[in-house]
Amino acid sequence: MINISESAQAHFRKLIEREDLPGMGVRLAAVHAGLPNADVRLEFAEPRDLHGDEWAIDCEGFTLWVDAASVQFLDSAEIDYEIKATGGQLQIRAPKIKGEAPAETASLVERVRWVVEHEINPQLAQHKGLVSVQEVTADGVVVLRFGGGCHGCGMADVTLKQGIEKTLLTRVPGVTAVRDATDHATGDAPYLPRDAA
Repeated sequence: MINISESAQAHFRKLIEREDLPGMGVRLAAVHAGLPNADVRLEFAEPRDLHGDEWAIDCEGFTLWVDAASVQFLDSAEIDYEIKATGGQLQIRAPKIKGEAPAETASLVERVRWVVEHEINPQLAQHKGLVSVQEVTADGVVVLRFGGGCHGCGMADVTLKQGIEKTLLTRVPGVTAVRDATDHATGDAPYLPRDAA
């Protein structure tokens, strides 16, 4: 359920009345839901702009439509409008938008992917790099492929052993080792070229 404060409803109602378009409401969607860079998109919409699968929440004087694919990520979201001395500010808090870490009972692959996407890749992004999970073997070996600034980087081995492997071994029970399947000789934009390392 999404909670929309009275002040937020009054704010939306005022803006909608100003447009004077019959049936206009507000549409809410999660962008990049389940990922570390997830965000909320809020826009005004007319019935003709809808896809037809949105969830409708009746508010006083308008309808809030929630993108169907976003519902699970926007559950428990709060929308508020605070009036301050310098003006008003709309605030949206969506605690589930980045997803929820898989339970310990989830598959090893799910747990590895979660840590890679939510902990490891945000760190590698500082150097325009990333890793993707190519395989998780039955005996717990995680096989990764480096991309971006990490593909061909002279520090990829250090990043793998001292960063990624340590993180996965610590954070994901069942991981026994981490291997690199990347052909680093083909990297065309390494953060630190291999001959410089």
